Amino acid sequence: MRSNFFKILNQDGKARTGLLKTKHGQVETPVFMPVGTLGTVKGIFPRDLKDIDVQIILGNTYHLMLRPGEELISEMGGLQKFMNWDRPILTDSGGFQIWSLSKLRIIDQDGVTFSSHIDGKKFRLTPEISVTVQKKLNANITMVLDECTTHPSTYMESKKSLELSLNWARKCKEVYEEREGFGLFAIIQGGMYKDLRKNSCENLIDMNFDGYAIGGLSVGEKHSEMIDIVSFTSEFLPVEKPRYLMGVGRPVDIFKSVEKGIDMFDCVLPTRFGRTGRAFTLNGELNLRNSKFSNDERPLDNNLNCFASKEFSRSYIHHLTKTNEILSSMILSLHNVAFYQKMMSDIRTSIKNKNYKELMNSYLKNHKFYEKT
Repeated sequence: MRSNFFKILNQDGKARTGLLKTKHGQVETPVFMPVGTLGTVKGIFPRDLKDIDVQIILGNTYHLMLRPGEELISEMGGLQKFMNWDRPILTDSGGFQIWSLSKLRIIDQDGVTFSSHIDGKKFRLTPEISVTVQKKLNANITMVLDECTTHPSTYMESKKSLELSLNWARKCKEVYEEREGFGLFAIIQGGMYKDLRKNSCENLIDMNFDGYAIGGLSVGEKHSEMIDIVSFTSEFLPVEKPRYLMGVGRPVDIFKSVEKGIDMFDCVLPTRFGRTGRAFTLNGELNLRNSKFSNDERPLDNNLNCFASKEFSRSYIHHLTKTNEILSSMILSLHNVAFYQKMMSDIRTSIKNKNYKELMNSYLKNHKFYEKT
């Protein structure tokens, strides 16, 4: 990527719309990226994602290098061709698994040795390997390898973790091969300590990455703490570069973070909710397993541009959830992703029209209860 890869189009306070240009297409921001960890957004066909205007999805380096392996995906023409998705892809570096699979890994200054969660086989992940794997996957946006700081952590633990992440980011930058329409994003760490977050920003900005992600959040901290760190950190990030809040996706989180100038989000929540019988709507969350929906003839939402939202009654979906039919997960997952796409489209329009706060207040009237105090 180059400096013209991302362009800010409109602003309303700190909230902004922008345009991200990749080899596989443009992305309007703010954007929500559905998670396709293993080369699939669970339960949803790629063509259905396109029909509801999903612009970009997320894949995972750790999981894809284990199965089916980056070499096979490269031979198949990259992840886009492999999964029949011709739009942009961002790949997580594997850093989150360093945190989530802590019992299966050993960290040293040069990288991580994992025991596969599948068969126990040992394998190595370093900054250099992570960047190489992501290139073979043909990711439009490559993330640096980092260590996601455990929460809670002491100051010294967070400082040591940050130093390791900065060292790895430098190594990623050194081996990354710049290509038009592709880019490398850094990840801000530092735990809940503001001086460490500032230090992370300053060091990574000096390395001149194509975009900057805020990592190490949504790992158990209070919502107010998360938004405080997002607000503080975003003040130090380059205005002209895209800003990505990793792994955060509740509606209240997105609205509060867009208000602070964040451009990109990802989360498993829409499909995870779909697999457990829950639906997002403008009027709040619905639990379709609840017996009150057994005779409800209404669709999930007639206002969404999605057949799953309009063509099945709540009664039918209730029946599917109670009988554990796969179709219930498919319908609800697609509907939930469509809800998120509509929400992000509404956000972009409101920023353009300079009525963002009005829209935020409208949505959060019914989605406030997701907020942790």
